[in-house]
Amino acid sequence: MTEFSIAYQVLIWAIPAVFAITLHEVGHGLVAKILGDSTAEDMGRLTINPIKHVDFLGTILVPITMFYLSGFIFGWAKPVPINWNNLKNKKRDIALVALAGPFANLLMIIFWLFIAIFFVNFSEQGSGTENLFIFYMAWAGIIINFLLMIINLLPIPPLDGSRVLFSFLPSGAAFKYLKLEPYGLLILVILLVTGILTKIIGPVMAAFQEFIKILILG
Repeated sequence: MTEFSIAYQVLIWAIPAVFAITLHEVGHGLVAKILGDSTAEDMGRLTINPIKHVDFLGTILVPITMFYLSGFIFGWAKPVPINWNNLKNKKRDIALVALAGPFANLLMIIFWLFIAIFFVNFSEQGSGTENLFIFYMAWAGIIINFLLMIINLLPIPPLDGSRVLFSFLPSGAAFKYLKLEPYGLLILVILLVTGILTKIIGPVMAAFQEFIKILILG
């Protein structure tokens, strides 16, 4: 990506990262509302305005730093407030609310994919600097959302995958499992530093990128 300065490269990755993490949280809040809990809406958090969701450390600094250090994107926004006791079917609905975040990332992958295909195949000035900028941003959006989706599906508390697993475990085992939550971030960092996370996700990421290239280039 030598066509752009460092500032432009930061924008190319930061803008999709902010919206990927923001809409991930909105997805949780929206499904929670549908299932009986309007806490996020009552507190003004069901909005795509990133300012309402951005945590400078988790939404901007950590994702950019992790990408340049490891090639992976991970971060967080301010979690949308959810009162689990308001859900109609608590154990089932916890899983549905959890899956809403990764599902939002999947929808964004599709959105950015269409943008990338358009600027490769249908733009009359596909080689212009502005079009290249948008294409690279679309590619970044695809990669960031895929990484956030699969990482959040890992069964490590408090990631979304752990909420899904919680819903399938017997009650006693489920609550014992959630006691790992205070150590979840540490576990994730250890997996990253030791290279275990890269070994797990790397092949999946490589296969996904090849698949996306086929879809974009035909």
